[in-house]
Amino acid sequence: MSTEDLGFTLYDLRVEVVAPEGARLLCGARVGDHFELRGEMLHLPDGQGFSIYSLGALLPLLAAKQRPTDANDWMSTDAEVACPDPNCPSRFRITRTGTRSFRHADTTAVVHPSKATP
Repeated sequence: MSTEDLGFTLYDLRVEVVAPEGARLLCGARVGDHFELRGEMLHLPDGQGFSIYSLGALLPLLAAKQRPTDANDWMSTDAEVACPDPNCPSRFRITRTGTRSFRHADTTAVVHPSKATP
């Protein structure tokens, strides 16, 4: 593979609100609310919001969840994250929905080390 073809793959993700039947949610979410992460772009359904506090708790995990991980890594198996409000019973289920390929040169201005001149 030439350095022009150097690329990487990320998982697309769906993050969905789940909760016990009849639970009172305090984070402003409703069961079934969701967003999708495709590459670096976050997509919400029309007319639906998402708490910035919930999003803040999820963001550090999403970049890791997008990357391939060892089958024994907890990131490969654990799929639910608790709401950051300790009194809210909701969880956010992160599901890998597909893969997307990217080229290094299309995602950064940094020259790949294999192309750097000594």
